[in-house]
Amino acid sequence: MNGKEAALSPQELLEELTPRLRLFWATVRDVARRKSALLGGVMLLLTILTSLAFPLFYPADPLAQDLSARFTPPAWEQKGSLTHPLGADNLGRDVLARILYGSRVSLLVGFSAVLLAEGFGIVLGLLSGFYGGKVDNLIMRVADIFMAYPFMLLTISVIAVLGSSILNLILVLGISDWTTYARTVRGSVLSIKEKEFVMAARAAGTRNLRIITRHILPNVISPLVVLGTLRVANIIIWESGLSFLGMGVPPPMPTWGRMLAEGRVYITEAWWLVTLPGLAIMLTILSINLLGDGLRDALDPRLRNIRSGAEPASHSDPGCGPGRGEDSGGHPRSRISEGRPSGGGCRKRG
Repeated sequence: MNGKEAALSPQELLEELTPRLRLFWATVRDVARRKSALLGGVMLLLTILTSLAFPLFYPADPLAQDLSARFTPPAWEQKGSLTHPLGADNLGRDVLARILYGSRVSLLVGFSAVLLAEGFGIVLGLLSGFYGGKVDNLIMRVADIFMAYPFMLLTISVIAVLGSSILNLILVLGISDWTTYARTVRGSVLSIKEKEFVMAARAAGTRNLRIITRHILPNVISPLVVLGTLRVANIIIWESGLSFLGMGVPPPMPTWGRMLAEGRVYITEAWWLVTLPGLAIMLTILSINLLGDGLRDALDPRLRNIRSGAEPASHSDPGCGPGRGEDSGGHPRSRISEGRPSGGGCRKRG
């Protein structure tokens, strides 16, 4: 396709987006049918909504100190108080308010760092896999250098130079983690760029940028959605670890990691200072992992075959076309139909 490509009219744009929206809602329904994924999604959604809206139903100040209430146990214990449902710390600060506020920090850092890392990784992975040669060699050698340096040590070193702040923490965690996405995208692009539909686009004179954005990128998104979801859990753990070491978000802003660091000194006399923030971290990570596993099962056609008990389509039968889970180039679609007929999914023609 030579020359400038005509812009899509609103009607053409709607016709192009409609099947993608249908695919999106079909994927959502498929994830919702999996109990573990549904549980994880509901838990994560509740965590996000609670972190955003908690001042409306629990207006306690997470930074307010009340030395007369220090080490107040949770409400269900003897000497507990409903004023501090989950107890108070060594300075009389409300533990529940600090946990709820800390969820904001952890989720903000986790999702922002993953989006930043995915942005870098997708761009560099697409360039590396599509153009190959010196571009591929340069990007992959830089990735090898990043991967050879211990992640936590690299993060601590950079934060020690730049200083502690939410923005610096997001930048460091995001930039340090781009290699995972770049290598994943590169591997997918190396396979996809040799498919017939990409070769046909090249033969038609389509520009490289349009081939990358229109034909290749949509086919590498599914694994990145799953990978990004699971990496959010890792980033939250790393943020908590850095805060525990005093290298994360600067005080007095409460974070789950800092609550663990401050509470470990009093663990024998105030167990709730460590147990409850640790439980918040565990439940958040569990919800993200459950949702990520459900997304992986829903978006990967090979796993869908295994879970449904269907056999993959056979390419050795000369009377069969491409598998129902593949396009004409043999590339797996993002979803496949249920109820595959036996015998590789091929029907005999009369």
